[in-house]
Amino acid sequence: MTTPWEITGTKERQMAAAGADGADGVAGHGGRRGHGGHGGSGGPGGHRAHGEHRGHGGADDTGDAAGTGQGHRADDAHHSHHAHDERLRRWRLVLGPDGAESTGRALTGQDAARDGALSALYGGGKKTGGRSGTERSAGLGASAPAVARWLGDIRTYFPGPVVQVMQRDAIDRLGLSALLLEPEMLEAVEPDVHLVGTLLSLNKAMPETTRETARAVVRKVVEDLERRLAPRTKATLTGALDRSAATARPRPGDIDWDRTIRANLKNYLPEHRTVVPERLVGHGRAARSVRKEVILCIDQSGSMAASVVHAAVFGAVLASMRTLSTRLVVFDTAVADLTEQLDDPVDVLFGTQLGGGTDINRALAYCQSRITRPADTVVVLISDLYEGGIRDEMLERAAAMTASGVQFVTLLSLSDEGAPAYDRAHAAALGALGAPAFACTPDLFPEVMAAALERRPLPVPDPGADVPSRPPYPGHQGGL
Repeated sequence: MTTPWEITGTKERQMAAAGADGADGVAGHGGRRGHGGHGGSGGPGGHRAHGEHRGHGGADDTGDAAGTGQGHRADDAHHSHHAHDERLRRWRLVLGPDGAESTGRALTGQDAARDGALSALYGGGKKTGGRSGTERSAGLGASAPAVARWLGDIRTYFPGPVVQVMQRDAIDRLGLSALLLEPEMLEAVEPDVHLVGTLLSLNKAMPETTRETARAVVRKVVEDLERRLAPRTKATLTGALDRSAATARPRPGDIDWDRTIRANLKNYLPEHRTVVPERLVGHGRAARSVRKEVILCIDQSGSMAASVVHAAVFGAVLASMRTLSTRLVVFDTAVADLTEQLDDPVDVLFGTQLGGGTDINRALAYCQSRITRPADTVVVLISDLYEGGIRDEMLERAAAMTASGVQFVTLLSLSDEGAPAYDRAHAAALGALGAPAFACTPDLFPEVMAAALERRPLPVPDPGADVPSRPPYPGHQGGL
């Protein structure tokens, strides 16, 4: 008989099945612990119960030891049986209906419902057709009501992160993009960054009946990101701007008395009960006006969808800081300046047009034309660097901006998914100009911007510590 270990399930189904275990709190390989007093309590069902018979006519201690040993063996056998049974259950969920014979395990209750949801997406049944007579088929069909029901099922039987992965796989594997134009389906979807990217790519084809629902989905994701990212971003950049604008000769109205007193405590005169301020700490007149200019230049090709979403949120956060002048530019083969919409990231996102070609040179030319104070300007190019325009001109523009005093930052992505495929030759060329290209997570972005504003070395992540393309799934313990 074929064993489960001789059959390979899909990677996606394996991860989702592991996530299902995490949702239930299943013990996994070790099974349940305790069974009434594991650890020698002697209570009902404990080890004393298994070894209750003491020696007849001999030393009590000897009989008790023998009985306890038998109890341990019985308990260990029970645990071993449960672990084996649980292992078969997990394999059955991974392999789908085709694994029922190999595992000898039937699924009931919620496990059966989970198996049905997994099989609808990742296959697991066979139907007649094709020259070979059989072919794998997923079972969602093209019906919006059926898909909406399936979306409700997976939200019931799987934890949130696994639901988002399964939704993404359904869109990719089953071509469900068109069904996202159905309002009732959108209402059933668990919103995440990847769903937002899909909706934005369908923006132009979206009927008016769906547009408001889609905007509500996008707004929920944006607001969640803002709550997570905005406070730390503002605090980090405010500190960087304060340090960059600090002066040792402030005007009287610009003195920071709290910091000045702390800096001069060593000069305290007890007899006069006062501090002699040898060094004044404060800010120049620029403290109440714009001190730095930031230009976010974002590649809106299809592969950059998650980066576009995060960049729109960060753009809105930066634009809310009065000491920063923020410009947001998106591009494919054309260039669009969305600065006027920065007060609402949702408007920014619906102003993008994901997909199409890439002309980085044209986008940098536009950004270059908007720079008025090079020494006080940070340009952040977010792109995988696959240039469809004029390569040499692109590098010349980057070199010219750097030479003029602009702080030029190149991010291969701005997401939690690690570095995408990117043009390594262009990345190396930009690095030689002093603009190292690297993938940046949303959590690292405030530190990158703070370093750029202060003209410090950028906190480039260790390339050997790449972020995984997908986060670990709840309950997944590295294998079955």
